[in-house]
Amino acid sequence: MYEAKSKEIVLRRVREALAKSAPFLPPTPDFTSPLHPVVLREDLSLVFAEMFIKNAGVFIYCDDQEDFFDQLYVYKKEQNLQHLCVWETNLQGALQQAGIEIVTDEENFIQGVEASLTTCEALVARTGSVMVSSANTGGRRLSIYPSTHMVVANASQLVPDIKDALQRVRNKYKENLPSMVSLVSGPSRTADIEKTLVMGAHGPKQLVLFLIDDLPH
Repeated sequence: MYEAKSKEIVLRRVREALAKSAPFLPPTPDFTSPLHPVVLREDLSLVFAEMFIKNAGVFIYCDDQEDFFDQLYVYKKEQNLQHLCVWETNLQGALQQAGIEIVTDEENFIQGVEASLTTCEALVARTGSVMVSSANTGGRRLSIYPSTHMVVANASQLVPDIKDALQRVRNKYKENLPSMVSLVSGPSRTADIEKTLVMGAHGPKQLVLFLIDDLPH
């Protein structure tokens, strides 16, 4: 008897709820709106630096190209990097003229390689990532094999999101897109074994970025 009354009460509540008008429904979401807040152009370098450092990268700001040479010389000396591989012709000439010792021989690349210096395609502020491609003279090797991968980039290469970086690559190479385009977000790491974080498992243990301020002030 008690069970029958309980069942009747539940059914009555259901009927009463169905008789009421439907609750206010929110408007249809705008799927074209950006997923993240828009990053202002003047904030790109700050947002990128914060995210890059969170990703365990080493961020070095340079006032201009001369300051970059000075900062690179000091960093190379402090880290005792004897073999710095540079394969991009323009970089080679500029660094040699600045008195910075580099390795340009590709034949003995694997033996004793400690660090590499490359350029990049773009810098993604949202994720603090460096976009590299196989179109670079260093190919894929210089961003993978050395224990320290150093990148020199200009502030004008900063873009808000990944899609902007990809568009930059498309505009640059047109129909001749590189065979590999990759995002590097900090040093290589893995936690596959017993959930213990290991740096440099599948690539460089350290990622260093020299950002040259080439924007008008």
